[in-house]
Amino acid sequence: MTKSEAGNFMSVQFAALSENESFARVVVAAFVSRLDPTMEELNDLKTVVSEAVTNCIIHGYDSDPEGIVSISASIEHETVQLTIEDQGRGIEDLELAQQPLYTSKPELERSGMGFTIMENFMDEFEVTSEPGRGTSISMKKTIVSKKALYN
Repeated sequence: MTKSEAGNFMSVQFAALSENESFARVVVAAFVSRLDPTMEELNDLKTVVSEAVTNCIIHGYDSDPEGIVSISASIEHETVQLTIEDQGRGIEDLELAQQPLYTSKPELERSGMGFTIMENFMDEFEVTSEPGRGTSISMKKTIVSKKALYN
């Protein structure tokens, strides 16, 4: 990456509608593409974005289209920092919510693996939440450029 790309950032907000989940994936993938990620890295990033955005829509806002999902991303050298947040209901018991297979919406056939997937696909993962004020998911991943793999 050139020196001019260090410190690049973007942010976007959109309505908490399930059809915007694919938009979020594309926006983040396009932003990160300048790092020339491998397909696996790109798929990992797209998956965590899907999981986080879906959590905001379904759990944060109960699929209320009045809600807003925010994504901010930055690139510093080869590291991508992502923050995905809502201003929705928040999480009452964060420790319980992060347990594999736990879901507060079993009637929607949710797998309860969202936080586990995000944590496993990223180098760093942190969730902060306050009931009645919303949830923020911050993640980091260092991208190993395909160019570096073949040199």
